[in-house]
Amino acid sequence: MQKHSSPTMVRDLTEGPVVPLLLQFAFPLFVSNALQAIYNLVDMVVVGNYIGKAGMSAVSIGGDILHLLTFVAMGFSSAGQVIIARAVGAGRMDEVRKTIGTMFTFLLGASLAIALVCFCLRDSILHWLNTPSASWDFAMDYLVTCTCGLVFIYGYNIVSAILRGMGDSRRPFMFIAIAAVLNTVLDIWFVKYVGLAVFGAALATVIGQGVSFLFALIYLYRRKESFGFDFKPASFAIDPVTFRRLLSLGIPMAIQSAAISFSKIVLMSWINLFDVTYSALAGIFNKVNTMCGVISQSFTTAGSSMTGQNLGAKKYGRVNRILITILAIGVGIALCFTGVMILWPDAVYGIFTPDPEVLGVAGVLTLPIILNFYGSATRSASFSLINGSGHSKLNLAVAIIDGVISRMGLAALLGFALKLDCFGFWMGDALAGFMPFVIGGTFYLSGKWKE
Repeated sequence: MQKHSSPTMVRDLTEGPVVPLLLQFAFPLFVSNALQAIYNLVDMVVVGNYIGKAGMSAVSIGGDILHLLTFVAMGFSSAGQVIIARAVGAGRMDEVRKTIGTMFTFLLGASLAIALVCFCLRDSILHWLNTPSASWDFAMDYLVTCTCGLVFIYGYNIVSAILRGMGDSRRPFMFIAIAAVLNTVLDIWFVKYVGLAVFGAALATVIGQGVSFLFALIYLYRRKESFGFDFKPASFAIDPVTFRRLLSLGIPMAIQSAAISFSKIVLMSWINLFDVTYSALAGIFNKVNTMCGVISQSFTTAGSSMTGQNLGAKKYGRVNRILITILAIGVGIALCFTGVMILWPDAVYGIFTPDPEVLGVAGVLTLPIILNFYGSATRSASFSLINGSGHSKLNLAVAIIDGVISRMGLAALLGFALKLDCFGFWMGDALAGFMPFVIGGTFYLSGKWKE
């Protein structure tokens, strides 16, 4: 007889004070995402300090490509998390079991196919991105090595989506903490002491990701009885009904992730038309914004699960309180980050590299970075509502308007038409970050999220 939810695996997010519950759920996500961002950041910092701007350029290019390759994992794991959260809220545990099996088979298969295609097209990809000759070999090392570890990224996202959909945000934090520590130690060892250069940084990242996935999978397996998934081969069969539901919600989310990542890849190719110094600066811009986005991602993930469960329970007033709380916290933190960038910009940029040529022009990043703080703060509330309500068409609209039309259009207008060059590209990227708030706010005022 199938066992159902247990207090250790399924968490009720429809009861209790909103603010403490949101913070309690979001804080482990924040620390988890921060650790994940830090172990991605470590590659740039170590390479920038021990190899130089050519290595920074390579990590920036390879990192952007890798982020694009994860669009399927990001989109469909987020969709699976929402489906699981709504099913838990409604007490449909059989739907949870089918979603888990379908996600594993589909996403792990997709990761292998994407990695194979990327490996075959590796030379063409670097050519398309106008990779500077000074960083070509380094970029190739980083791209190939990280592509080989793509299956670990997908696997970790699957397990994390399952746990977070059930209201458990602490275990994903534990797994990524292990990976972050391991990656940091190996990064310094491989690059500084063994002399493996950028390949060493990529190898450390892959090892960290592999260990993180392994620990997450073992944890899920040992608690399989609490949600009725027995890990037998038959349980991994793709359920047609569940797969259609996953596709319906996941395709727009995946397109959204891909569109934004693709637009950043295009911006990177434009920036690479200048020289390796600006290519290195692009890496700093992306890493600082990634750290800023950690808070947005944390509250989006927590808010999506809380919104999904409360919509499943038809507690609409509670959804309002969740969204207002997320927005207020996000803007408050953005104000603090703004103060840091205004008072100590040189200290922030100096973390990444001692190269005087890079630091001499780094001030061009300050205003776009500050604008991105507020774009991230407003996005979290918008996506909590959009993702939590499972509104697939709206996700697709956000993907097209934010990821393609706004981001690339504004960057091209400011960078090429107004001749602001790289500053224009980064400003266009920052301004486009407010589009989800415009779309999400319109959706909220329409009241259709209650449907």
